[in-house]
Amino acid sequence: MRYDTIVVGASAGGMQALRIILSTLPADFPMAVIIVLHIQSTSDGFLIDYLNSICEITVKEADEKEKIMPGIVYIAPANYHLQIEEDRTFSLSIDEHVNFSRPSIDVLFETAADVYNEKLIGVVLTGGNRDGSSGLKRIEESGGFTIIQDPETAIADSMPQSAIAQCKTARIVRIEEIGPLLIALSESYKADFICKAVK
Repeated sequence: MRYDTIVVGASAGGMQALRIILSTLPADFPMAVIIVLHIQSTSDGFLIDYLNSICEITVKEADEKEKIMPGIVYIAPANYHLQIEEDRTFSLSIDEHVNFSRPSIDVLFETAADVYNEKLIGVVLTGGNRDGSSGLKRIEESGGFTIIQDPETAIADSMPQSAIAQCKTARIVRIEEIGPLLIALSESYKADFICKAVK
């Protein structure tokens, strides 16, 4: 199976989890990674700068109408819902909070599932609420590949536990094994691309 894009949701403890995952991805990682992390509405660009300092892959804040490109990690800006449009660009909104959150993981996941269907990978990480569980279920129902951080490795286990309760086929993966799993899935992407080029 060839996957095009990865969406990730995290809340409490998310910075540490993202550091562990993203620092394993190579500079030539062939898929886009789109992340919602619950952060304060007044947050500055520290997270972007920090992740760029420890990652080989490029990390940036998602912009309105920006075209989604492979090999880039996009972070939702503070206080905006991040949505994916049919033409695979971003849109930002200041609609009401969802699950007490803006940006909301569910908003990203549900719009991504509608665009990418079975070519999407969804990942729910540590967090202290239930945001992301219904969105991950939508990804699962659309044929995508779903991953949930093992609650035993989460700083806050409410979010992964809620996702486990909603999703029937998700892989429950320890935090240190998620990055290698994404790389393995990307290798199938590369192999598929090479085979098509040869034909």
